[in-house]
Amino acid sequence: MDSVNLTHQFLIAMPAMVDPYFNRSLVYICEHNEQGALGIIVNRPLDMTLAGLFEKVDLSLSVPEMEGLPVYFGGPVQTDRGFVLHRPLGQWQSSLKVTDEIGLTSSKDILTSMGEKGDPKDILMTLGYSGWGAGQLEDELAQNAWLTVAADGEILFALPPEERLAAAMQKLGVSYTQLSDVAGHA
Repeated sequence: MDSVNLTHQFLIAMPAMVDPYFNRSLVYICEHNEQGALGIIVNRPLDMTLAGLFEKVDLSLSVPEMEGLPVYFGGPVQTDRGFVLHRPLGQWQSSLKVTDEIGLTSSKDILTSMGEKGDPKDILMTLGYSGWGAGQLEDELAQNAWLTVAADGEILFALPPEERLAAAMQKLGVSYTQLSDVAGHA
């Protein structure tokens, strides 16, 4: 499993996942290499809108269609810091290129652009992210903690959060209720 690269893949938490941060979660992997992995949970909206977040960080939000967008719990690491998953990639001060179309940005310039121009239009704003050290995610995969499936921008940006997990599962041809909470090994 050393050569597996899960960048631009979804991780689907198996039913036996007891960690409250990840139970029934869908994680989008933004980076995976020999040093570890970084992802964001994409189906856990917080009780906060973009308008509320912008008000807290004293930024102007003058684009009405963005005001009601939810802010998500991206994971248990750096929960006091914002991360914007977005499409198109664009040119921002602090971005991680995930694909030729999708990026993850943590710099203030993207928030300013969102607040003033509504760009980029396809966004998913999180507080925090999910991280794994070298080999940690591979170990969790070997223990059947996660299913993996190719990510889809439409699931990320076009579906409501409550439909994302089921849509990712559908790509595998199964529903969440069909999964066993007991891992088997041949």
